[in-house]
Amino acid sequence: EVQLVESGGGSIESGGSLRLSCVASRDTFLGRCWAWFRQAPGKEREVVASINSDGTASYANGMKGRFTISQDTSKNTLFLQMTSLRPEDTATYYCAADSRRSCRFGTPPPSHLATWGRGTQVTVSS
Repeated sequence: EVQLVESGGGSIESGGSLRLSCVASRDTFLGRCWAWFRQAPGKEREVVASINSDGTASYANGMKGRFTISQDTSKNTLFLQMTSLRPEDTATYYCAADSRRSCRFGTPPPSHLATWGRGTQVTVSS
């Protein structure tokens, strides 16, 4: 069974930048859709951005411009570059992927993706 492992979270002041990474434990895993979600305490999990295997990236409303999703397919690694961070970006960030479903036409709901990481905490202080 493939596992996704996130890294790169931490505590940072408002206005700062972080780069999250997500690596699949199995080299043979071929993710068709990859995505970043986040969940703040007391709130529902929400999508941040997704990227399809053909490179098509999609962003949730308000995310594009500050957040950039990318991938290194040779290393089966997903990235999320976050800039101009705000206290409201504080959340646990999760990486997710699915080997069958596409996300070429927009960001997917959580139910669209079968494989999840355990999350990495991002805390932004004012």
